Formats: sequence, C-alpha cells, structure tokens
Amino acid sequence: MSIQDTFNAAELARSAAIEDAKNSDYVGVLVSVDTDEDRIATYLFEAALPGYGGWRWAVTVAKLDDESPTTICDVVLLPGTDSLIAPEWIPYKDRLLPGDVGPGDIVPTSADDERLVPGFNELPGDEELDPSQLFEFGLGRARVLSIVGRDLASKRWYEGDRGPNTPLAQSAPKPCYSCGFFIPIAGSLRSAFGVCANILSPEDARVVSVDHGCGAHSEALVVAD
Repeated sequence: MSIQDTFNAAELARSAAIEDAKNSDYVGVLVSVDTDEDRIATYLFEAALPGYGGWRWAVTVAKLDDESPTTICDVVLLPGTDSLIAPEWIPYKDRLLPGDVGPGDIVPTSADDERLVPGFNELPGDEELDPSQLFEFGLGRARVLSIVGRDLASKRWYEGDRGPNTPLAQSAPKPCYSCGFFIPIAGSLRSAFGVCANILSPEDARVVSVDHGCGAHSEALVVAD
C-alpha cells in the first residue's frame, strides 16, 4: 500500500526525526502521512529506540501556501496501539508496604486521611475526665483514630498472624483472654485485643486478639503421671 505524500516532505521530516534522535538507526520506515488541514501534515516513522517498541516518531510540518517552503513544526515520540508504555503512576505513599519504613524514613500522613479525626471529636459530651482519660480520648493529640481507622486496624489484626485462625492459635490449649500474661489494651478495642507479656511466647510484646493463643498459656500446666 503506497503512502500519499502531498507535501513531498518525507525526507525533510525524516531528517528532523534523525536530528532529534541523534542517531539515524533510531528512525525506521515511514508508516503514514496524516493531513489535518491543507497546510499541515504529520509524518509517522517507526521508532527503533531501545525500549520503545511500537512507538512512532511524529514529525509535523506546515506550509503557508503552495509557493512557501515546508517547515518543521514539531518532532515528538508517540506510542502506538501495541507500544510498551510505563504503568500508571502510583504515589510513593500508596506503594508502601508493611515493613518498608526504616530508620530515618518519613511518611507524611495526608490531612484528609479517613483513618483519623481531630482529637476533640472524641470528647464525650460534658463528662468530667481525669488526665489519663483525657489522653485516651485524644486531647493533647492533634488527631486520633476515626471509626474507619479503628475498623481497618481491628480487621487487619484479627485476620492477621495474631488472630484466632492461625495454626498457632488453633493448636493452643486455651485462648489469650484467659491467660495471666494477657494485658488488655485500653480504649474501644479493649474487648477484642490485648498485648502478650510472656517472654517465652512467640507473641511477646505484640498485640493479639482475645481468642488467639499459643502453647505458652499461663494455665497450660503439665500434669505428672
């Protein structure tokens, strides 16, 4: 299939693409000539640049009138239908995974994070509170967990490695809530989670669900024969 070149400027366009590419080997054969108006045309050449499979050099030319010389307007690389292109950009904070944050790393929390609400939102009416309660309800902190934040955390903890559905918990003699080393946490999650304080337990110093468990339960006594 022949390509109609009404501007007779294919070689001029190729030279412009080569000048931009800095290497004639990077400019392939002429693919098409697209004319939008009587005075403007775009020449597409295969791009042979490493890593740019399926891309095209697009060279746009123009003529003021039939007697004027053809001039170069623009030279750009454009992706084709089968081009290799970069994946959609994902902000750094949305790509972080648990364990990615190390010493010295700073991960700012956005002002509209749905997991947080202003600290004063947690104040329960006009009830008088002692200093420990004031801290628990968020006064003195700019933001505290929202209902969404608490739900996300509790779901993640309960379904994780320290919930009731792990092999460790299912083979335990008794659940954590009945263990003497279990310390319930404060606040709205008190009835569902606590911290293990048994140095011999694999969960020592970690948040566990009340129905989690391990073989180091305080009441897992060895009965002599």
